[in-house]
Amino acid sequence: MKPEDFIAPTVRDLPPSGIREFFDLVAQTKGVISLGVGEPDFVTPWFIREACFFALEQGYTVYTSNWGLPELRREIAAYLERRFGLHYDPENEILVTVGASEAIDLALRATLRPGDEVLLPEPNYVSYKPCTVLAGGKPVVVPTRVSRQFKLAAEEVEARLTPRARILLLSYPNNPTGAVMRREDLLPLARLVEKYDLLAVSDEIYAELTYDGRHVSFAGLPGMRSRTILIGGLSKAFAMTGWRVGFACGPAPLIAAMVKIHQYTMLCAPIMSQKAATEALRHGEGEVQRMVREYDGRRRLVVQGLRQMGLDCFEPQGAFYAFPSFRGLVSWPAAEFCRRLLAEERVAVVPGTAFGESGEGHFRLSYAAATPTLIEALKRLAGFCARHRERWWQVGLG
Repeated sequence: MKPEDFIAPTVRDLPPSGIREFFDLVAQTKGVISLGVGEPDFVTPWFIREACFFALEQGYTVYTSNWGLPELRREIAAYLERRFGLHYDPENEILVTVGASEAIDLALRATLRPGDEVLLPEPNYVSYKPCTVLAGGKPVVVPTRVSRQFKLAAEEVEARLTPRARILLLSYPNNPTGAVMRREDLLPLARLVEKYDLLAVSDEIYAELTYDGRHVSFAGLPGMRSRTILIGGLSKAFAMTGWRVGFACGPAPLIAAMVKIHQYTMLCAPIMSQKAATEALRHGEGEVQRMVREYDGRRRLVVQGLRQMGLDCFEPQGAFYAFPSFRGLVSWPAAEFCRRLLAEERVAVVPGTAFGESGEGHFRLSYAAATPTLIEALKRLAGFCARHRERWWQVGLG
């Protein structure tokens, strides 16, 4: 047999990440303004880094409990109660993971049976479908539309339910659209989860990045705490992407099942990262608020700039992404639009189709970049749009 013949069919058939595949092209181009990766441009605040240094000086270089440091779990519980009115027992209802991505993977692997269906709003984060497939499940896409502010409609979910439906995977504030679901939007979904005996996996990694009002957690809705695995982490709001600290919260039996997988794979998050995360949750909320104010200003700048150049752009209410449409400009596929923009103007954005077929005609732009960088990128993008709009109309008139 050839080496490739040993690859499991499930893995062989997985497509590469639409984000990472595109950014292989970016690495080959000089002078690129990259607005593709969803990573804060802020450095982790100094006092959080200092907590890591101190932990190293004190010799904290060993394994922790599979569940995570007890003091970190207590801080996660206190943070969730303080910020969102959620109550979790740090002893058996909170698991510290290697980023929120591992928490999502564990939640799916611990609860799905072969052939079970996972309902996914689309556009959605790139790992949801592959993680579902790798856990033996079947992704069922539920498209969301800009005409409804990219909010997930309960009737759209119900229309796609079958007897194999098991999980509703939510992601609000949303990556890539920036959409937010308010309490009145979430309540019909909660009733649906209860009616059809579903489990909700709610990825709320962008909870702090909500610009108009306070984030509402799905787990906090009536009857949903016992039916929800809440996913969170420190990567986005606390500017701690490289530290790889996430968490999962939920009913004790579900979290214990996730720990079984975690202890045989990742074992635990790095202890020095957990020490830093503990300090971040204790004293970092002021820094979070400062960064959120900066993101809010950038959000307004980007949306205004995109609209001024003639691109339709939904105003994001959360996260740090804009998801404009270029359908009124050219008829190219999203991947071609982004490749041409990169080649001609050295601006890197992500094709909307990286987040599912519903993203066709769109691209994702991250405004987690310094304001001068965003201004220069918008200038380049405006020139690109003006040049190709003229060509488009000339072809139309011809």
